[in-house]
Amino acid sequence: MKKWNLKITALMFVLILFSILCIYPLIYLLFYSLKSNQEIFYLNPFGFPIELKFENYVNAFNAFNIVGYFKNSVIVSGVSIVGVIILSLPFAYAVSRMKWRLRGVASTYLTMGLFIPIQVIIIPLAILVKQLHLANTYFALIVPYIAFNLAFSNMILSISFASLPKEMEESAFLDGASIYRTFIKIMVPLVKPAIATAITFIFLSVWNEYTVASILISNNSVKTLPVGLASFTGEHATDWGAMGACLIIASVPAIIIYSVFSEQVEKALTIGGAIKG
Repeated sequence: MKKWNLKITALMFVLILFSILCIYPLIYLLFYSLKSNQEIFYLNPFGFPIELKFENYVNAFNAFNIVGYFKNSVIVSGVSIVGVIILSLPFAYAVSRMKWRLRGVASTYLTMGLFIPIQVIIIPLAILVKQLHLANTYFALIVPYIAFNLAFSNMILSISFASLPKEMEESAFLDGASIYRTFIKIMVPLVKPAIATAITFIFLSVWNEYTVASILISNNSVKTLPVGLASFTGEHATDWGAMGACLIIASVPAIIIYSVFSEQVEKALTIGGAIKG
């Protein structure tokens, strides 16, 4: 019994230590955003702010177009997520639940997208965007982001669809349901945790993406937050507190998305076994 309690205590200690290591960067960033330059570099770089500088957030909004960049990131991320889910859901269902010629070839071809670095295709992508007259528009980012995230989304959804028992579809067909109704009314609701997982990872990927956005977008009115933050560093390099405030604001949506969908992400790992059991 004592050995068991000792193991539990040791495990709790490790988990608490790991939690502190995960949470501290956010706490440090929050403190960073409320300090003056003197505190950040000399007086108090790691501790609680001596004097709370809430004006750093005011400066972030006044001296920096964070509202416009934030809006652009929300639009690009939202449309990209919708596009990826609309395209990957039926494709994942088709390759995991149906038998048709070249099914394996199509699935392999799409999965290969996971192994192609963005840096390899950035030059032809820039040329293509220019030829299609999409430069400095939302679609210059939305279309590539949808293409980049299709492979990963398809992998998650295909695994989830494949784990469901075939009897569920057979019962629906016996009741007279068409393939489309079966897909929309029965199969899609069962893979909601997988959809939530895909949405979470797609959002984090698109929200934090910098390389493509910095090359394809030069107009300030269309820049996303990562590109805008980079320009902020160059233009206002001395106002580190305001830059920290911008980073806090940019982190809020990612934290909210993860908090909302974290339970669904966990369910996605066990939904197949739970249904089969």
